[in-house]
Amino acid sequence: MPRRWAHTQGVAGQAETLAGVLGEDADLVVAAAWLHDIGYSPALAVTGFHPLDGARYLRRVKQADERLCALVAHHSGAVVEAEERGLAAELTGEFGFPRPDLLEALTYCDMTTGPDGTHLPVEQRLAEILTRYEPGHIVHRSITRSSPELVKAVRAVEDRLNALG
Repeated sequence: MPRRWAHTQGVAGQAETLAGVLGEDADLVVAAAWLHDIGYSPALAVTGFHPLDGARYLRRVKQADERLCALVAHHSGAVVEAEERGLAAELTGEFGFPRPDLLEALTYCDMTTGPDGTHLPVEQRLAEILTRYEPGHIVHRSITRSSPELVKAVRAVEDRLNALG
């Protein structure tokens, strides 16, 4: 999974740049950035929905902080994809919603990092995801539905960064 690893490294690098807007929660978001796609590991896949599989693993096996598990569970529009998969009740029942600013920060990092780890505008990232999946595919439908909220999250973080100067 070299591309997934490159993406993860890029997401974590992006998270490290947010220390000024995250303050004492910076380490939590950096950890979530490193772990956000852990559920893609074939060894962890149970439902086939990586945010839920990853968060369950972190909670059950690693006894990770609930805030970290919630960030992994809900990252990048996961609730919309969970609805598409019929897993929304499981996701939201098992993992409470993280603090909105922290979820926006993780979404920003994920949605501005391409599969090869390069940083790019959110619109390019969303377009790239949509090209990998056919229009009827669950991921294509989910990204299409969640795009407005994903863009909104990215813009919110960009606004916070710009306010810092």
